[in-house]
Amino acid sequence: MLNFYPQYPTRKIYDLSGIWDFVFTPGAADPAVLPDNLTYEEKLSVPGCFDVLPKYAGLRGTAYYRTTVRTTANADLLLKIAGLGTWGAIFWDKKLVGIDDQPYAGMEFFFNSGEGETHELIIVIDNRFDFQRQPLVRELFDFYCYGGIYRGIEIHEMAKKSLDRAQVTTTSLERGEVRVKVLFNGVADGEKVEFAYCFDNESEKVVSLDVCAGSAEFAAALADKSLWSCEKPNLHTLTVKFGGDELVERFGLRTVKAEKGKILLNGKPIKLFGFNRHESHPEFGAALPLGVIIEDLDLLRDLGANFVRGSHYPQDQRFLDLCDEYGILVWEETIGWGDTIDIQQDPKFAAMQKAQQPLMIKASYNHPCVVMWGLLNEGQTSTPECRALYKEMIDYLHQNDPTRLVTYATKYGIGDLNLDMVDVVSFNSYAGWYPTDRTPEHYRPLDDIEPLLRLFQKFCRESGLGDKPFFISETGAGGIYNWRDRFRAHWSEEYQADYLEKSCDLLLNDPNVAGFSFWVFCDFRSYSTSRAVKRPRSFNNKGVLDEYRRPKLAYEVVKAAFNKAKTK
Repeated sequence: MLNFYPQYPTRKIYDLSGIWDFVFTPGAADPAVLPDNLTYEEKLSVPGCFDVLPKYAGLRGTAYYRTTVRTTANADLLLKIAGLGTWGAIFWDKKLVGIDDQPYAGMEFFFNSGEGETHELIIVIDNRFDFQRQPLVRELFDFYCYGGIYRGIEIHEMAKKSLDRAQVTTTSLERGEVRVKVLFNGVADGEKVEFAYCFDNESEKVVSLDVCAGSAEFAAALADKSLWSCEKPNLHTLTVKFGGDELVERFGLRTVKAEKGKILLNGKPIKLFGFNRHESHPEFGAALPLGVIIEDLDLLRDLGANFVRGSHYPQDQRFLDLCDEYGILVWEETIGWGDTIDIQQDPKFAAMQKAQQPLMIKASYNHPCVVMWGLLNEGQTSTPECRALYKEMIDYLHQNDPTRLVTYATKYGIGDLNLDMVDVVSFNSYAGWYPTDRTPEHYRPLDDIEPLLRLFQKFCRESGLGDKPFFISETGAGGIYNWRDRFRAHWSEEYQADYLEKSCDLLLNDPNVAGFSFWVFCDFRSYSTSRAVKRPRSFNNKGVLDEYRRPKLAYEVVKAAFNKAKTK
C-alpha cells in the first residue's frame, strides 16, 4: 500500500511490496542500460534500503531489483513509485519505460503490459554521487543518501480514460464551501465529461463539464461543515465516479494565512512549536516501516508538539495521512541542502528542482496538515545571483497553491538578501552550540542564544519584514545518548537539556515568534567520510531521542514546556 489516500476502489491494483530478486554491482557505466547477463543470487525486501544491510553497508554502486508481475494481456498500466533514492531506471520485460530521478518524490509511469500475462519488472537503483546524472544529492549532505526503494510500489490497470486526482480547496469556512479540481488521464482538452461526486455520506450529484488542460473544476458545499484544526482534526472525503473508475480523496476544511506577523489557522492566530524530522533509522535507512512512522507520531504527540518540519525532502504520504489524523501541522519541502551558487545556477539542477515542485503539490495538496511549502534548505541566499531561481520556484508555489504559505530556511541570518519574497521568514540559529569568530570561547555559552534571536528580530523590523511571521526553523544542541557529565559540557545530555530548556523559555514566551522547530526529533545517520569528525558516531546527535527512538534528558524538558504551552 502506497498510503491511505487517495483510493481507487474499482481498479485492479497490484501491490508489489514483498521479496524481490537482487544483485549489487560496484557500478555500471550506464545504469540506464540493462546488462545482458545478470545473475540474481539474493533476495531483498521492497520497500527497503540495501546499503543498511551488513553486506552492503556504506557501499555505493548499482543495484538491480527484479520481480514477476501477472497482469491482463495488453493492458494499459500505471506504475506508481512512492519514493526511491537516489536514482532509478525502470525496465518492463527488459525495455526501459522510465527514469525516476527525483529522490523521495512520488513518480508515475504509463506503459502497455504487452503480450501475455506474466512479465518481468526490474528497477535499477544507483546510489553513487554523480552530479551529471543526479545533481540533487551530494556527498556533502548532512543526512545520509541511502540507496533503495524507500516506499511502496503499485501497478494499476487503467482504462483509456480515467481519473487521476482531485484537489479540494476551502473557499468558505462558514458555509463549508469548496472548489474542486478533478484531474483526468486520457481526456482531450475541450472534451465534455460527465461524472458523479459526493462528499462524506451525502447523495451523489452528477455534473457535465468541459475539460481544460486535463482538468475540470466546480464549486460545491458540504452538508457537514466541521472544520479541521489541531484540537479537532475533522476530516472529510470526496468520491468521484467517472466511467468505471472511482476515486476517493480525503481532505479537511481549513484555511492558512499570514497576517501582521502571525500565522492564522482558520482565521485565528496559532503558535507552531515542534521539531525537524528526518525519515531515517539505522536498520531501515529511509524506508521506514509503518510501525516506526506510527511510533514517531505517538512520540510527537506525547511531547506536545503541534508542528513538524519535513526535512529536507518530500515526506512519506503515510506520515502526512497520520498527521492529518493527529492534528499535527507540517512544513513540506523539496529536496535541498546547502546548495552553493554554482550548483544553483547549473541548468540541470535548476530544472530538476523545478520538476520536483509539481510532484510535491500533486501528492500533498489535500493534506490539511501541510500549511507551508519550503524549498532549497540553506541555499546561498546571501548572494543576489541566487534570486532568479528562488523567485521562479516561490512564484510557482504561490501560483499553483495560493492556499499555503511559502518559506525557506536560511543560515545567513542578517546577511540574507531574499527574504522579501517569502510569506514566513525562517532562520536557522545555532548560537550557544556552534562557536563563531564574533563570540568569545567560553564553557557554557547558553547566554549567546538570546542576543542572536534579538538580532534577527531587529533585522526583520529594520528591513521591512516586520509584518511577516518570524520563525526559527532550526535550533538545537548535540547530546550523545547516555553520556552524562557533571560539567554539563558540550555533547552531554545535560548540556542539550539545558540548551533546549533555555530555548523553550525564550521562544514559547516571545509573542513575536510565530513558531519554531527544534533540530532535531531523533538522531540520524550523517557523513560517512572524514566530515564525521564533526559528527560523533557518524550521526547527527541533536535529537531529543536517539536513532532507536530512546529518549534523552532533553525529551522530558521539552515535553514539560510544550505541554504547558498547549494548556495556555
